[in-house]
Amino acid sequence: MLAEFIDPAILGFILVGVMLFAIFVGFPISFTLIFLGFVFGYLGFGHLVFYLMTLQFSMVMTEQTLAAVPLFVFMGIMMEQAGLMERLFSAFQLMLAKTKGSLYYAVLFVSVIFAAATGIVGASVTILGIMAAKSMNKSGYDVKLAAGTITAGGTLGILIPPSIMLVVMGPIMEIPVTDLFAAAIIPGILLAILYAAYVTIRCWINPSLGPVLPVELRASSMKEVWIEFFFGLVPPALLVFAALGSILLGFATPTEAAGCGALGSLLLTIGYRKLTFKKLQESLVKTLEITALIMVLVAASNFFGAVFARLGTPMLLTDFLLGLEMNKYLILAIVMSMIFILGWPLEWVPIVMIIIPIILPLIEALGFNLTWFAILVAVNLQTAWLSPPVALSAYFLKGVVPEWDLKDIYLGMMQFMVLQVIGLIIIIIFPKIVLWLPAYLYGQ
Repeated sequence: MLAEFIDPAILGFILVGVMLFAIFVGFPISFTLIFLGFVFGYLGFGHLVFYLMTLQFSMVMTEQTLAAVPLFVFMGIMMEQAGLMERLFSAFQLMLAKTKGSLYYAVLFVSVIFAAATGIVGASVTILGIMAAKSMNKSGYDVKLAAGTITAGGTLGILIPPSIMLVVMGPIMEIPVTDLFAAAIIPGILLAILYAAYVTIRCWINPSLGPVLPVELRASSMKEVWIEFFFGLVPPALLVFAALGSILLGFATPTEAAGCGALGSLLLTIGYRKLTFKKLQESLVKTLEITALIMVLVAASNFFGAVFARLGTPMLLTDFLLGLEMNKYLILAIVMSMIFILGWPLEWVPIVMIIIPIILPLIEALGFNLTWFAILVAVNLQTAWLSPPVALSAYFLKGVVPEWDLKDIYLGMMQFMVLQVIGLIIIIIFPKIVLWLPAYLYGQ
């Protein structure tokens, strides 16, 4: 074994470098992650990599929460079959006919709703792609800005409550999950506002990025506008709010709410007389294809992340930081940079479950509020979801919108990655953005 001649932690650095090179060259990301994880895992710790691969793939495939993915995908497809999504975006266009970039606002509005309803990035990005891409293409919207808006909006699922990551993070950091939920609300809204402000400025400078509705396509009367608004917005909004409400009120888990949403979308399709056996069959096949893509990506990234952690590279980086003597905010910046970089090859699961416990004593020694730090980590990991070359959000979107070039998706995501960094800096400078609501609700 190569580990006899070289420190396994060093292998971790080589692993990340080779992975980045392979993806830049153009190798499929899923198979690249699996192959490199297996090769470097075997070199680092021998035959144990076989057991690790089996364990990680089994954990992903048996994770009950991930059952929400196909259900929400089916929900989005059926709502598309019913024509609700086209009518929804048509409604926004008619209501804001003279407003540049009206569909961007529609995407951001819907993304916040779905983020809160699912808490799953893959499902949110996939659904938004299914809903919005077609309408944006028909309206002549800029692909880069459209892709960035969809992926950024979809990643809000990792932050906006009820976030699965926050549920896991609470016990690990010994913070009440309710505190984390309350703390994440305002930062989530802040990021959504930053997104909206950015597309507003871009469309004001260059109207061709989000054209206003041509005069000949505008409604001839306000009655027509309100009819289109009602039938386009109200049914899907009620369905989404029902799914969200059932989760927030504790009546259902995300998976159970997804099941109800899938059933509701099916009933809506029937109600709008758009359901046929052929369409149902096509919807089920498409759901299977998209779900398979997402599940393989998640399983591959989890296995790769587990190998990376098992090699000891994250621990080596953390030990180095613990030995530094410098300003605490400079150390915080280094920690945030490290988490950001680790967010490329790793899923949030190994970072939250392995890396955070290691650096937690350092954060406590520096005197930082743990609730505030937890939200910083969440926003940081959300930023990593928008950071090429690994960012799975790009591949989720590419899977449902194959006509969009991956390069354009990356370029769009990077614009919103910058906005994420700005949001992260604002939260660092003004901790009350995170801490005010938990203090108000729970008197802390």
